[in-house]
Amino acid sequence: MKKLLIITLVALGTSLNAQKNVYESSKFDALSKDHQIVAIIPFFTHLELEENFTKDESQKLEEKEGYAFQDALDTYFGLGYKKKKFSVDFQNIQNTNAILTQNNVTYNNIDTYTIEELCKILQVDAIVSGNLNINILLSEGIPAEFSFMDYILGDSNYGSIGIKISDGKTGKLLWKYENEINKKSGKNTADLIDKMMKKLVRKFPYDKERLKSKKNPKSD
Repeated sequence: MKKLLIITLVALGTSLNAQKNVYESSKFDALSKDHQIVAIIPFFTHLELEENFTKDESQKLEEKEGYAFQDALDTYFGLGYKKKKFSVDFQNIQNTNAILTQNNVTYNNIDTYTIEELCKILQVDAIVSGNLNINILLSEGIPAEFSFMDYILGDSNYGSIGIKISDGKTGKLLWKYENEINKKSGKNTADLIDKMMKKLVRKFPYDKERLKSKKNPKSD
């Protein structure tokens, strides 16, 4: 009985925490009303690994993680698109990355471009980007062994993740979600993204159900 109560409280706390870590601009609806196509770019990654790597090796690993998260988010949105879950289309990341390459935009210099410039290059209305600060290679999976108390307390902090949406015309930040990454977050990149986005049900701004509830709020 105690174990069930603890799990229930943890689940409730996780849900509330997901809401607390969400920012949405008061201008989101006005600035996004004409959004049709959104691009997902590779995540900006900062690794702090215990192993000693050369600068070049670290940069390659950061790039690998950045593209892994871009791919995981693309997969999640792709599944939702098949269910007609979102109000916008997400540009195929193979096309996104190909167009960036054709315009000499690389993983190492993409942060020197403004949101407006990237949207113009990609011919999209908004950009989904992300930041990772991690001390483990999530694309390779996290250690499987952990105790029940580790799960409850969320011990073994692996870093943090941030996802944001920026408007293509103005470059303004429209939406942002930030959270810590630990053993409860997911066993690998794809699992983490899937669990994280499911916690954001009705909080992700392009979610059709969320938009319906905003237009037709329930009366008390």
